[in-house]
Amino acid sequence: MQEGSFVWTHLEKQHRVVEKKIDWLWLLVLLLAAVILFTINLGGLPLQNGDETIVAQVAREIWQAPADSMRWLYPTLDGEPYHHTSPLIHWLIAGAYSLGGVNHWTTRLPGAILTAISVPLLYCIGREIFRQRWVAIYSSLIYLTMLPVVCYGRLAILNGPVVSFLILMMWFVLRSRRDLRYCLGIGISFGLICLIQGITGIYLGAIVLVFLYWDTPRLLTCYYFWMGIFIGCLPVLCWYGFELFHYGYPLRLDINMFSSDIKTITNGTNGTNGTNGTNGNSEPPWYYLLEICKWTWPWLIFLPQIIRITWENNNLSWAKLIIVWFGVYLFIISLISVKLPWYILPIYPSLALALGFGLTEMSNVPLFSSYPRAWVTSLAILAVVASAGSIYFSWRTVDKVELQIIFAAVALTMTLAAILLERGDKQFLKILIWGTYISLFLFMRSNYWMW
Repeated sequence: MQEGSFVWTHLEKQHRVVEKKIDWLWLLVLLLAAVILFTINLGGLPLQNGDETIVAQVAREIWQAPADSMRWLYPTLDGEPYHHTSPLIHWLIAGAYSLGGVNHWTTRLPGAILTAISVPLLYCIGREIFRQRWVAIYSSLIYLTMLPVVCYGRLAILNGPVVSFLILMMWFVLRSRRDLRYCLGIGISFGLICLIQGITGIYLGAIVLVFLYWDTPRLLTCYYFWMGIFIGCLPVLCWYGFELFHYGYPLRLDINMFSSDIKTITNGTNGTNGTNGTNGNSEPPWYYLLEICKWTWPWLIFLPQIIRITWENNNLSWAKLIIVWFGVYLFIISLISVKLPWYILPIYPSLALALGFGLTEMSNVPLFSSYPRAWVTSLAILAVVASAGSIYFSWRTVDKVELQIIFAAVALTMTLAAILLERGDKQFLKILIWGTYISLFLFMRSNYWMW
């Protein structure tokens, strides 16, 4: 009996070692795929007016300033004090300038790499809440092949790195339910988000609190949890304290931004984006829902079924996380009148997790089972539209050959996926992911990826 128990324990340890090696292999594959997509042709287009030019100018002034000027701690924009956020990302860009010179590629590279890291991090979350490797893999790949994630993640703006630290914070939250030592990671991630984008950290912190209240309320009364939050917030408090001590007056821009957001929520007045200094657009509350509907194809096709599956499982931790993550953040940013398309980036990881689980479950049905007819029809329509686009650009001008190839790749992907769906072949998901990745790769190699 003891010998059998020993053999079983030994085999179990070997199995865990193999599982960890496979996980590390997938992490490397996902990271490589993400880095390729996020960095190809990164410097091919000029910086966008507004957010990108502001971030680049602040980083350039930090890089050009003498070491004893303390510009790295007290950044400036065109010689004027810049209080909007701490210069955490600007330090990384200034470091890239010192290594590769001042150009569009080095300006975008730090943010693109940080956003690319969010892909394997989402795999870690999938492994933590689903315990099924293919759910985690599909979730990460679906997230990687979402057009807004790639396009906005490549820009020199602060939202991409914020998403990475948000995913990291959520992973620490999930791990801390079994090991309280991970509470320190929650606080550090929260502090990094606050350092990068100020009040956005409060919005994202609300997701954590609501999820824990619903799923694991004991953590909210845990000493380690609040100690981790306090330790993570120390750098934020120190930076604002240094700013206050140096300039001798409150950070008016951040306070005005917070007041504007509160006023917006209560009165519906217009405001400006104090985080990055760009004037926002006054849009209706359903603006971000329209953004999701416009830019999440082809994954939008599966969303109605996935929402139903998620809601039916709302007693499980993974469904609670997705519902809170999506619902709380969408509710907050929808109330604020200042709306920019990249503000919705933190929502896409939750959609990818839901899609990954739902599509994996549906792919596990018996071979050649029927799928919803609406899926086949929608993919067929996308194939026809993409084919029409390819034909249009082939007739119009020779200069649009890149667009012709991109649309042809999309049309081929949608056609093959629709055929496999019609046959009930579960390989349709692999074809759809791989074809979408290739299409995005071609799109990012072109000079049309920024809109």
